Amino acid sequence: MSFPPIHRVVTAHDADGKSVVALNGPLPTVVDIAALPGLIFHEVWETQGTPAPVDNGPDPTLQPMTHRAPANGTRIRFVDMPPDENLTGGESQIKELFVELNGVDAMMLRDDSPHPMMHRHEAVDYGIVLEGEVVLVLEREEIALRPGSVVIQRGTNHAWSNRSGKPCRMVFIQIDGRYGPTVEAALSRQ
Repeated sequence: MSFPPIHRVVTAHDADGKSVVALNGPLPTVVDIAALPGLIFHEVWETQGTPAPVDNGPDPTLQPMTHRAPANGTRIRFVDMPPDENLTGGESQIKELFVELNGVDAMMLRDDSPHPMMHRHEAVDYGIVLEGEVVLVLEREEIALRPGSVVIQRGTNHAWSNRSGKPCRMVFIQIDGRYGPTVEAALSRQ
């Protein structure tokens, strides 16, 4: 199963302050992750601060890809997830995957992990299932997700497990964050 390409429209202001289209077309940065065949990241946009700079700056998706949102910034991306049956290389494949995503610091695999791709980072991520099915795996529970499901992922250790045998497409809006004192204290006890 192949998903349609993403069509992106980016607006801007012209020299007279009037609204115009700056970019209109396919995404320039679509990354097939070599470590996990079928995992594809479609980079849509990101911001580099809060409040977000509202300007006519260059396309931020043309820089090297990272797993998490920029410091004090945001990112939107589509992710095509292959079935878990493509996870055949064990821990070395997962490490290679996170190296490729510039996100090794997010890996949280332990001996008692419920899934080999467990990871977390200090952020709020909105994950929306567009097509297919996926299971959100947490340390103490799992929940099946279908098109229309929205996950507000608040910096918890998690994995996305595609057990359907077919690809799944999600869109993620990532917002850089910091753990609050209660969560920080609980995590330090682990």
